[in-house]
Amino acid sequence: MITDMDNDFDKTQEDKISGLSPFEIKNELINLANLRVKNSTITLLNAGRGNPNWVATEAREAFFTLGQFGISECRLVYNSEAGIAGIPCQKDISKRFEKFLTDNTTLPGIDLLKRTYEYMKSKSDCDPDELVHEWAEGVIGDQYPIPDRILKYTEIICREYITKEMCGSGYDPNEFDLFATEGSTAGMCYVFDSLARNFVINQNDSVAILVPVFSPYIEIPKLECYNYDVTYIYADTKDEDGLHTWQYEPSDIEKLRDPKYKAVYVINPSNPPSYEMNRDCVNALVDVVKNYNKNLIIITDDVYGTYVPGFRSLISDLPFNTICLYSFSKYFGATGWRIAAIMMNKNNLIDKIISELPQDKIDRLNTRYEFLSTQVDTLRFIERLVADSRLVALNHTAGLSLPQQIQMTLFAASSLLDKEDKYRIRMLEIINGRLTNLWKSIGFTLKPDPLRAGYYSEIDLIIWGKKLYGQDFVDYFTSNYNPVDITIRLARETGLVVLNGGGFDGPRWSIRVSLANLINDDYINIGQNIIKIFDEYVDSWKASKQTKS
Repeated sequence: MITDMDNDFDKTQEDKISGLSPFEIKNELINLANLRVKNSTITLLNAGRGNPNWVATEAREAFFTLGQFGISECRLVYNSEAGIAGIPCQKDISKRFEKFLTDNTTLPGIDLLKRTYEYMKSKSDCDPDELVHEWAEGVIGDQYPIPDRILKYTEIICREYITKEMCGSGYDPNEFDLFATEGSTAGMCYVFDSLARNFVINQNDSVAILVPVFSPYIEIPKLECYNYDVTYIYADTKDEDGLHTWQYEPSDIEKLRDPKYKAVYVINPSNPPSYEMNRDCVNALVDVVKNYNKNLIIITDDVYGTYVPGFRSLISDLPFNTICLYSFSKYFGATGWRIAAIMMNKNNLIDKIISELPQDKIDRLNTRYEFLSTQVDTLRFIERLVADSRLVALNHTAGLSLPQQIQMTLFAASSLLDKEDKYRIRMLEIINGRLTNLWKSIGFTLKPDPLRAGYYSEIDLIIWGKKLYGQDFVDYFTSNYNPVDITIRLARETGLVVLNGGGFDGPRWSIRVSLANLINDDYINIGQNIIKIFDEYVDSWKASKQTKS
């Protein structure tokens, strides 16, 4: 094992690495960790990425069983020994589906298909043949998405699911529209692009970002095509013991009263700290919008909301001003499916802003979208999002693939119809068990917090060091080491990959650990390795004091 802490890694290399995006740093750390574990008994532990190591099984089983039905429908129309079949026919398809359900009661996922079918049939606007035809064509993937924004019945059930998870009870799903996207990363790109294309947020405009935050939200506004004037609002509140509570001071939220701020970008619950905004922060933002800055646009990325029981998105408090991004990837273990949705209220601020643009800008937008409609002014922003996602000219082939939308449908249905909430309860047990193991192995017990999602954990070494050893140690530590030094040492010496929290505009000397992608006992190992490396910093500090004396 390398023990010379000051010379084990070239400082120039360390400085270069520290300037990279945190996810590029991750790749460098993986390379270093691989060198360490090669020809050794050490196992590489990558806690640097939020890809979950579980999958939701019932909705996937239902998807594959539905695929059998879809193929059988294709072969009813035409069936060649050469492996060619027709495409599903809508006439009486619901009767054939009901027979399929009756004849195949032992197939995996058949019960979810049956319950979802009955649930959808109970809707007043459901045509059973139209519904099942959407499913059959969707699972086969034989058509372009029509409507391109999202399929009719996919929107009905996904909108109900997302509204329930993001807003709780008492909200009418029909107040919202969805645009199905290739993961929230695509949704994020589309929102940034279309807000700029439609002159809603322009170059050099002032925006705010609540940090720590998923690093692309820091990097994208700096791109030349946007070049926004960014103000960062930090979650730097602490409790009586001096530990982070990862909330924002209402007085900092009040900065947004200034109408120069066109938008605020939020991840809620946060990434990496993984905490929902408390009501004081939400109320401060509501006050800003209602009484001061009524044209403030809120873009909220709520992928981790399902990990906080009773979660409420900002779209539930400020539906007129808010764009909500929701992804199925984390909760259902489906990052590879790339399925998410942009949700907006049908009556929204952005449509209002576009309608009030100066005539010269309206003329430019009329030219941009003139091939889509003879009345461009009637195109809502969410429809412009769809068109812009395919450079307008390819709007006729826009939209998320049909199989992806059907898997979304089944994920949404599995949660809506899980009346005992078994899946969520077990999911939270998994996450909380890992969180407990990590912090116990470090030597701390986290206080209960109903706002904690626990998908990530951020460990601030400065607070930890000051609490245990005082300001003298902190001064030595920060003067002699780079903030990424501990992450590099963990990779090189223990085969452990974690990320530096500073890359997310969190505390520069913090570590971000994903609790999603390793087994429970691995988090004991992670905590012990962090303690080991940190203790060596302490030993070096003590040795330096003896030398001076």
